[in-house]
Amino acid sequence: MKTGKAMFPAVLLCGFLLCGLSSGQTSGGPSTTQAQATAPTITPTAAQNGAVVVSLSSTTSGATIYYTIDGAPPTGSSIQYSAPFLVASNMTVKAVATASGLSASNVTSRSFTPNISPGTLVWSDEFSNSGSAHAQPNSQIWKYDVGTNCCGNHELETYCAWGSTTGPCDASNPNAYVGSDGYLHIVAEQRTAGVYTSARLKTEGLFSFQYGRIEARMMLPESQGMWPAFWLLGNNIATIQWPACGELDVMEHIDGSNPRNGGFDWVQGSIHGTKLNGGIQYHPTGFSAAAWHTYGMIWTKGQIQYYVDSPSNVYATFTPATQTGTWPFDQGAQFVILNLAVGGDWPGSPDATTVFPSAMLVDYVRIYSN
Repeated sequence: MKTGKAMFPAVLLCGFLLCGLSSGQTSGGPSTTQAQATAPTITPTAAQNGAVVVSLSSTTSGATIYYTIDGAPPTGSSIQYSAPFLVASNMTVKAVATASGLSASNVTSRSFTPNISPGTLVWSDEFSNSGSAHAQPNSQIWKYDVGTNCCGNHELETYCAWGSTTGPCDASNPNAYVGSDGYLHIVAEQRTAGVYTSARLKTEGLFSFQYGRIEARMMLPESQGMWPAFWLLGNNIATIQWPACGELDVMEHIDGSNPRNGGFDWVQGSIHGTKLNGGIQYHPTGFSAAAWHTYGMIWTKGQIQYYVDSPSNVYATFTPATQTGTWPFDQGAQFVILNLAVGGDWPGSPDATTVFPSAMLVDYVRIYSN
C-alpha cells in the first residue's frame, strides 16, 4: 500500500536549538528579551500491564514539539511530535516547543520505569461489542481515510467513514463496524455496477508505537480484486512524505488460490522506504487466508520480522545489511492501518467471479513488549 502527504513546512528554529545562542540573545548585537514558547506538558495515560500512552502538548499556539526518548537534549533534528505514542520500556522522554517569533521553550523531562517483562501485552483493541446492533469502532483509536482514489494505487473503491451519508456511502449500511460477534468487519460493497465502497481505518494522530511485537487475528476475503491489508506508516509522513517515512506491511493478500499464482494461497510481508523495497510471500502447503490466522511483526532496532500464527514461526527477516536503500524504521513511531481495497495496480479489477459483499474480519489488534 502507499499514500502521500504534504512536504515538510518551514519552521523558524533559533535560540539554543539550531543557532547555538542562549534564550533571548541575538548575534552581533546586545542581548534582547524575546518571548518564549511554553514548555511542553508530558501526559501519560494508562495502557495495559504498566505501559502508558504518552501525549505531548504546549499551550503556545502553533508550536512544534520535538522530543527524544533516550535522555538526550531535544533539538530541531529530533523526532517531531505528531501523535500519542506507547511507552512500554524504561526511558526518559525530553521535549521542547518552538514557534515562529519566539525563543525555544525550556526542556521538559519525564522518566518512565515500567520494568515490563518481554512478551507482556501492553496495548490492544479487542473490538468488543456487548450490544445486538453494529457498533462504531473506537473513535479514540480509529479514524478514516475517505474518498475515491484517496490513497494512490488506482484503487476503485470509495472509502467511507462511520456515519458518512455522502454518496455512494450509506450510513445505514456501514463499511466498517464492530459486530455483535466481537469482530471488526471491513466490508467491500458494490453499490451499483462498477461503484464500490469499503473502509480504511487508521490510528494516525491518535496512537502510535515504536518497537515491540504487533499482531492481528484475521480472516481474509478471497476474491478477484480484493486487497486486504494490515500495515503501518511513519508518523512523520506529513513532513517527509512517503516512502521516506517508511512503510511496514505486516500482511497483504490478493488472488487467493488463483491458478496464475501456481494454485497456492499466500500472504506477503513487505517493507518500503527510499529506494528500499523488500517483500516475502508465505505459502506453506495447505495454507488458506480464508481461515483464521494471526499475522504479526517483531520490530526491534535495526530489524523487522514477520510471522504467521506464532512469533516462533518467522518467515521473513529484514535488516539494513540485507536491504538496499535508506532504512527508515529507527526514526520514530508509526501508526496502524487496516483496510480492504477493491481493485488497484496489484490485484487488478473485480470480474464476474468477484463476490460482493466481501469482508475482512479482525478479531483483535495487540501489541506486546520486546
